[in-house]
Amino acid sequence: MKKLLSEVMGTIRPEEKYEQDIRKRIGDIVQKLKKSIKHAKIELGGSGAKGTWLRTFDADIFVKFNYAKFRGKSDALSDILEKPIKKLFQKASRLHGSRDYFQIRQGSFTFEIIPILDIKKAEEAMNITDVSPLHTKFVLQHRKLANEMRLTKQFCKAAKVYGAESYIRGFSGYVCEILTAYYGSFASLMRNAAKWKENEVIDIKGFYKGKDVFMELNKSKLVSPLVVIDPVQKDRNAAAALSMEKFCIFRQRCSDFLKKPSADFFNIESIDKIFLKKKFSGKNLIMLSASPLRRKEDIAGAKMLKAFEHLSSEFEQGGFKAIENGWEWKPGKEGIMFFVFESKPLGSHREAEGPKIKMKMHAEAFRKKHKNVFEKDGRLYANIKRKFTRPEELVKPALKSQCIIENVSSIRKVS
Repeated sequence: MKKLLSEVMGTIRPEEKYEQDIRKRIGDIVQKLKKSIKHAKIELGGSGAKGTWLRTFDADIFVKFNYAKFRGKSDALSDILEKPIKKLFQKASRLHGSRDYFQIRQGSFTFEIIPILDIKKAEEAMNITDVSPLHTKFVLQHRKLANEMRLTKQFCKAAKVYGAESYIRGFSGYVCEILTAYYGSFASLMRNAAKWKENEVIDIKGFYKGKDVFMELNKSKLVSPLVVIDPVQKDRNAAAALSMEKFCIFRQRCSDFLKKPSADFFNIESIDKIFLKKKFSGKNLIMLSASPLRRKEDIAGAKMLKAFEHLSSEFEQGGFKAIENGWEWKPGKEGIMFFVFESKPLGSHREAEGPKIKMKMHAEAFRKKHKNVFEKDGRLYANIKRKFTRPEELVKPALKSQCIIENVSSIRKVS
């Protein structure tokens, strides 16, 4: 396994030339900001500062405002920063978040400039983003594990369980880093995670050693199947966003990897028309292309997920059981949704279950409502003509539903 992981590492680390290029660009941006903004510190943040970034990433640049001077102006930091940002970078866009931040695109590179308060401890934070540099400080205490952390992140990305956004509900980069540090290596994480039970607790700092975390923390912070105590904020579950679905997928992938280690577990398959047609050749494949609403990323993604879930429900209610379905969306691009069914159409009629015969009043009403009523095992049934016998017939009316209209900007069937 050691040789395999070494080979994988060579494919996921940024190439030296690429890293030199982006560091130069970051340096240029930082210097411009330092000259223009005298009342704040400017520094690289996120995976770039931690040394855990992968080949494709966004670089975070923090503008740290003096805590004593600006703590009463936390909500105004974005407004204060906007003027110099727009003056220095005319094409910079302001994006909405828990505190608004700014994005600069230079070719294939994306830089996010984030205003925060310069805090010394998590309790001083006025916004969740203020704590980010403390996360960096913790990860740098485990800098020898930087490559192991890269493997964990790439593994999660390939498994489609990376990201804590509400439309993903997976593992954040920070949680990947904490887990790797806790177990000491990627391989050790795999061995242990494959055996995880629901309500597993990871407490790297031992804040709750000898105590029951589930009695100590607020219940609202313990709804996730995995509890990861934030090493810089002991009353926070860093994995609170993790869903049971993504927890189970990750655990199973760990088990599968241990049984048959392969570089394939680190390959990120992009869901597109070519990939789907090849994978589901011979099956009835329905693909939809959807444009998100113009909202901040988390909201736009959550609404697109809602549209996908609505369509899944429509197919199911129509009697069409999908062999497989899924969706993928990358900010700035259209999303794709897919549903796979058996090619054979349904029968022209379906069997609708009615009340028990002994429930005379309900049975009488059922007989009046339906033709072709028959009895079976003490219950009434009716043969009802189906509205649709093939799933593709259902698509057009389903796309006109209010739920779809409210949750995506546009959506269309693609072939």
